[in-house]
Amino acid sequence: MKTKRFSAVSIIITAALSVLCALGAVALAAWLLLGSAGLSILQGVAAINTRFVGEYDAGEMADAALDAMVESLGDRWSYYMDAESYTATQQRRSNSYVGIGVTVVAEEGGLRVQSVTEGGPAEQAGVLAGELITAADGTDLPGDNAALGTSLIQGEEGTEVTLTVEDAQGVSRQVTVVRAQIQSDPVSYELLEGNVGYVALSNFYSGSAEIVEAAVEDLLKQGAESLLFDMRDNPGGYLSELLELLDYLLPEGDIFQSGDSSGPTKVTTSDADCVDVPMAVLVNGNTYSAAELFAAQLQESVGAYIVGEATYGKGYSQQVFELFGGRAINLSTKTYYTGSGVSLIGTGVTLDLEVILDEDAEEDNQLAAAAALLRE
Repeated sequence: MKTKRFSAVSIIITAALSVLCALGAVALAAWLLLGSAGLSILQGVAAINTRFVGEYDAGEMADAALDAMVESLGDRWSYYMDAESYTATQQRRSNSYVGIGVTVVAEEGGLRVQSVTEGGPAEQAGVLAGELITAADGTDLPGDNAALGTSLIQGEEGTEVTLTVEDAQGVSRQVTVVRAQIQSDPVSYELLEGNVGYVALSNFYSGSAEIVEAAVEDLLKQGAESLLFDMRDNPGGYLSELLELLDYLLPEGDIFQSGDSSGPTKVTTSDADCVDVPMAVLVNGNTYSAAELFAAQLQESVGAYIVGEATYGKGYSQQVFELFGGRAINLSTKTYYTGSGVSLIGTGVTLDLEVILDEDAEEDNQLAAAAALLRE
């Protein structure tokens, strides 16, 4: 009986062929999954890693590449987060975050300070509501993306950030603020004249629906005969919080639809339990996403008044995709609609009463107009 013998050369050739076949399979899979553009990116990374003679930071290269890819989509609601920004975003969305203690909205030139947390780092450093933050540590803040702008301000607890702040007269100054842990309450409420229950909600992040429900129950016990929800400067938040709150407030019926570019595909309904009092919602140009849909659905389901200024008209929901190294991208993945299938994209909500905020008035004229409608 003859025994076959394999030489060292044949074994090496066989191993090499196996590796080449495996690489070929990987390349084919990458081509099918990513296409030629995706392969070009991989080729570029491989060339830099193997041939570039200078020094570079692979993490910075990945951050820059991912940021540029998402930016090229041209969608203001999609953005890239490096590890530090993603951690800060997670904290902010839990209504507990490391930051400086300000609420801001994006506008041309930077971030406008809407409110300053009492006792927080920003107040201690002298930052005032109404001022404009134009830069953080020498980096100009984007005027069209509040989330990206705030990510440049937030950082590790105990670290410093130097802000360029512009006051009402347009005079700029440098302010150094020490970041700290901030526990924020997204809800404030009170009983107004005429038994109008007023509830202001700053976001739809974790726990917001439960807190609003508790506020409404307390106002009803105090004798509230109507409810006025203030969604001005509310950037939205989690769909789960929105749907929980709509289900609590509204009678049985369709309250939300989601889908893709072809139209609605999934319908969410509420049960018969509801809060049976007249309602109104205050909105403005910084009422986005879940806050816009909240107003539109209250109007659609129970005829709630919408008072204030035209909203942006957002109709895309986003999903966060976690990446290696603690990074993440926030991408628009679905369209959403009111319960009857109405999209707010490009139109915003339908105002029952347009009232432009008079910043020089002694009282909030938008709030006064909405409360008067409810008292009538």
